[in-house]
Amino acid sequence: GARARRQDRDNGQARSHAAMLHHAAVDLPYLTADLPGTGGLLRAAPEDFVVDEVPAYPPNGTGDHVFVRIEKRGLTTSQAVQRIARALGAGERDVGVAGMKDRHAVTRQWLSLPPPITPEAALAFADPDVRVLEATRHDHKLRTGHVRANRFVLRVRDAVPEAVARARAILDVLAGPPGAPNWYGEQRFGRDGDNAARGRAIVMGEKPPRAGDGAGRASPVPRDRKLARLLVSALQSELFNQWLVARMADGLYARVLAGDVLHKHGDGMFTCEDAATDEARLAAGELVVTGPMFGATMRSAAGDAGAREDAILAAAGLAQGSFASVSRIAEGTRRDASIQVGEAGVAASDETVEVRFTLPGGAYATAVMREIMKC
Repeated sequence: GARARRQDRDNGQARSHAAMLHHAAVDLPYLTADLPGTGGLLRAAPEDFVVDEVPAYPPNGTGDHVFVRIEKRGLTTSQAVQRIARALGAGERDVGVAGMKDRHAVTRQWLSLPPPITPEAALAFADPDVRVLEATRHDHKLRTGHVRANRFVLRVRDAVPEAVARARAILDVLAGPPGAPNWYGEQRFGRDGDNAARGRAIVMGEKPPRAGDGAGRASPVPRDRKLARLLVSALQSELFNQWLVARMADGLYARVLAGDVLHKHGDGMFTCEDAATDEARLAAGELVVTGPMFGATMRSAAGDAGAREDAILAAAGLAQGSFASVSRIAEGTRRDASIQVGEAGVAASDETVEVRFTLPGGAYATAVMREIMKC
């Protein structure tokens, strides 16, 4: 009886934590809450969401690999890779990808193709949803994260009459230091919004939430390593979002705490020892505060900043050591709390509002657009 009661209690706590993760995935504050949004509809058509990847370096013109710049429409990056690999006789794992791009969009990005594929063969590839725009040789495979930035041209339809002025006012705030909140968008958490809860079950070695318990759709803990990595990454992402929510709620978004792990632009990370000095550098746009992507090898904050991170874990029923069991698929790292919004501009075009900006690799355009649209 006592054992059964403890099991019921533990199951209830697991469901409570899972429900909290599911709810928090979509419950985010606005940095520009005092500025009215444009309203309207984004992504009414793929052409309304255009992304152009800026590579970390250009191909050098020599070598066994072939760098290709593709344009895809209505496909995920994985689906585009699959079509190209099958047509050219390459293994999908041998195709290099710097970053994943949106499906419901027109996106241009770089891939690398393995030998013996030639630039001529790549340029001859034909598909109604994927085009090869350029093909140049390079001496190594393209690696994940080798993205300098992404340029976005986004069109909002059915916005309010004052939309252009409203969007400009909001972008003026987001373009200044410390920048826009670096949220993980809803697409990170799966169609049913339960990826983080499923990731927590993997971390804790528990059975996943059952259907009807308020914690999401039932699904078995996957044996697929790639899927397990995706689900645990969703948990890490949700905990980061919760950490950032707490910083904003406590008025600490544009503040520095002693013990914060800070990231100097174009350089490495360091732990803050002089909050006043580093806060002035934050205001000047020289550095950013980083938040936790929890894992066994993550660099933890210290002092009060570290205590805030521990509190986020505790609220989810986790601890620093909880990720040891998944250290091979979720090592842990730090993520910038804010992102620089560059090359920002707004214009009215064909009964739409066209918003342009550039974000660093790994940042979500939807995190900026939710501030602008507020709907």
